[in-house]
Amino acid sequence: MLSCVPVTSVSSLAEAFALLADRPRGLRVLAGGTDFLAQVNAGVGLERIGHVLDISRVGELRFTRLSGGLLAAGALATFTDLARSAPVRQALPALAQVAREIGARAIQNRGTLGGNACNASPAGDTLPILVAAGATFVLGGPRGERRLPAEEFFLAYRKTALAADELLLRAEIPALAPGERLAYRKVGTRAAQSIARAFVAVRAAAAGGRCSGVRIAAGCVAPVPMRCRAAEAAVEGRALEPALFEAARGAIEGEIRPITDLRATAEWRRRVTGNVLVRLLEGLAGPPRSGEDS
Repeated sequence: MLSCVPVTSVSSLAEAFALLADRPRGLRVLAGGTDFLAQVNAGVGLERIGHVLDISRVGELRFTRLSGGLLAAGALATFTDLARSAPVRQALPALAQVAREIGARAIQNRGTLGGNACNASPAGDTLPILVAAGATFVLGGPRGERRLPAEEFFLAYRKTALAADELLLRAEIPALAPGERLAYRKVGTRAAQSIARAFVAVRAAAAGGRCSGVRIAAGCVAPVPMRCRAAEAAVEGRALEPALFEAARGAIEGEIRPITDLRATAEWRRRVTGNVLVRLLEGLAGPPRSGEDS
């Protein structure tokens, strides 16, 4: 139980940074709490929690805004916020769409973008979207701010690059340029309220039948949400034709590192990820569909 663990609730970043400066041992940050409280109820990892910092009321971290072609989303923006946000729908509709598919309404109202990232689950639904979209995470604490590409934030299974005195403050994502698309597909037992078994997201422009500016990310197929650079290299600058699709399939199947668990086998995940990537690339040549930006 956590009855004897100190809990500090703050309402400003200044208060949070003051606590972080002391680097209390076993610090756990509470944002929306949808993952943390589930772990507490299950009694998972309680012995490692020495202090809880509740940042859920820090209004400075709950926003979405679009300026100069850059979409910024605060760490405490909820999935409901993302789904309803005019800046998100304008700059990156796929992020708004995936937010509508995460859990039930109660989870969407409480779960946050920052919490999803810092939980660092390879099955986090927003994470392949952010990696494929080219997001930069802004981290901050009493020593100041620093920026890190989203794909460099995830170091190992449920381990991030956050220092002991840092918080994730916001994600900054380049808005789609004319002709660019961001498409994704989540494969689970159903369309919503389901943990993904495989997840692929692709950002690219397709002009004259060729791909450029390709970024590909995958979830549920490695210890971390991963950027698939071999698959990107197989696609970049090439014509959208069967030879490219097969090259991309082989590249992504070769670089992912799926495991077998209760939800799927490693071989199933490998084949499905390759198939999903091919379908997304085939879709670049046609009009946008559900789960796609343009």
